[in-house]
Amino acid sequence: MQTYFISLGSDISLTKVITAENRNNLLKTKQHFEVLDGLRGVAAIVVVIYHFMEIAITDYNKNFLSHGFLAVDFFFCLSGFVIAYAYDNRAPYIGWLQFVKVRLIRLHPMVVIGSVLGLLTFLFDPFSDFYPVYGFGKTLFLFLASVFLVPYPLMPERYTNLFCLNAPAWSLFWEYTANIFYILILYKLNKKVLIVLALAGAACLVYIGVKVPNGNLGGGWGGQNFWDGGARVLYSFTAGMLVYRFNWIIKNKFGFTAMVVLLLAAFLFPYADAYNWITEPIIVVLYFPFLVALGAGTAVSPTSKNICKLSGEISYPLYMTHYPFVWVFLTYVAVVKPSMGTLWGVIPISVILLVILAYLIMKFIDIPLRKYLKAKFLT
Repeated sequence: MQTYFISLGSDISLTKVITAENRNNLLKTKQHFEVLDGLRGVAAIVVVIYHFMEIAITDYNKNFLSHGFLAVDFFFCLSGFVIAYAYDNRAPYIGWLQFVKVRLIRLHPMVVIGSVLGLLTFLFDPFSDFYPVYGFGKTLFLFLASVFLVPYPLMPERYTNLFCLNAPAWSLFWEYTANIFYILILYKLNKKVLIVLALAGAACLVYIGVKVPNGNLGGGWGGQNFWDGGARVLYSFTAGMLVYRFNWIIKNKFGFTAMVVLLLAAFLFPYADAYNWITEPIIVVLYFPFLVALGAGTAVSPTSKNICKLSGEISYPLYMTHYPFVWVFLTYVAVVKPSMGTLWGVIPISVILLVILAYLIMKFIDIPLRKYLKAKFLT
């Protein structure tokens, strides 16, 4: 049996001997919070619908899902909670390199898959012809930037998104950044320092709400609002960590359905130009950590447990594969100019098809690929 020696300090008495079996046990993921998994899936579906709706109805004041972009802040908060729960006690043992490998295997296959889909829709979109404009070289750089999560806001036709082939990759860029800071610094910090960081992030969000016209906190995706993404992840990720560190888990019997209603309330909250600078920071700073605390403590029925499991499994593949087709929808709307009645049929059908596609990619590509990578690099 192979043995690993992991030094925990200069004193030899603090050196622990860990067998390969025990080391693998350290790498195993802890049990899931089923309701939080389910809510992640609901939030992913909200993001998909929101991305269609913001193209169909450009006036946010008339869009019933105008706050759908706040789902990303919920993702960041949920991520901070889950990462702290899963790794706070294991981080000193597994080390930063092993942590990075685990996270890359979990996240990066879908980054690559989303990039491939983005390239295909870029090349074969029936309603646009961008390739002659950008040529082989720039197209290649767009693809490589997407695969390696290097911001490359090249295309004004796509609003100078950081990742023009697959726009949601901007949040993965910040998720990776938060994960790297976690394993290098954040897990070592005490609660008081984390509180200071969270307060700094909250102050940044309030500043953005005041600075940005109409108080919109939905930045971070483009070259023109790059640092807004840093503020969003700084607050929400550390807030999620604090929910875990302080054990702010609120035991309740709401169940999954009630939690879905509470989550949707944040996204369906009326959009008002005059008050967004107040309402959006309140939702992100106070309401989302509260929902994470409630979701972690709520009971789940056997039926809901299965739904939550599927919802959680499909959430990330759906999030990372839908937007290449939203780009096609954008050019379709611009060129064809369909009626709103037509769009009310196109959008729900598109969402359903994208959910099915995400499930198939998850089942036949993502899961097998991750199993292979785990067997090759984590044993």
